[in-house]
Amino acid sequence: MLPDTPSVSQLSHVISQAAAPAFLLGALAAFIAVLISRLNRTIDRSIYLNHIPDDDQARCRLKADLPRLVRRAAMINRAIFWSIMGSISIGVMIIVGFVSAFFQIQHERGVAILFIISIAAFIVSLVDFAREVRIALSEFDHHG
Repeated sequence: MLPDTPSVSQLSHVISQAAAPAFLLGALAAFIAVLISRLNRTIDRSIYLNHIPDDDQARCRLKADLPRLVRRAAMINRAIFWSIMGSISIGVMIIVGFVSAFFQIQHERGVAILFIISIAAFIVSLVDFAREVRIALSEFDHHG
């Protein structure tokens, strides 16, 4: 049997509690867009380097940059993965807040755990992004 529908004040309270996670979700979406842009540039650079003929002695040395680009792409891919995991946990957290209000269930611990998971995933994503940025700062990017 379903409980009574939550009151307007209960729903208002849940909506106000969901505002901060919604802002974090928006920030993660913008961060994912930045990561995808960097991944696209890395892939485009790899394609460009792979099209350099082996007999072009002037530019063939640039192909030595390919393993670094592969490492960068892998780190960006991991950063995107962890950002998406953080976004999913925030989405689940918002859903849990509304469902628990509807069924009048205590949800504080579950929401706290989901928030910790989302922030931890975001931190891991930022660490991978920072590592990728350090690798990206190389002399190879200034040639070509």
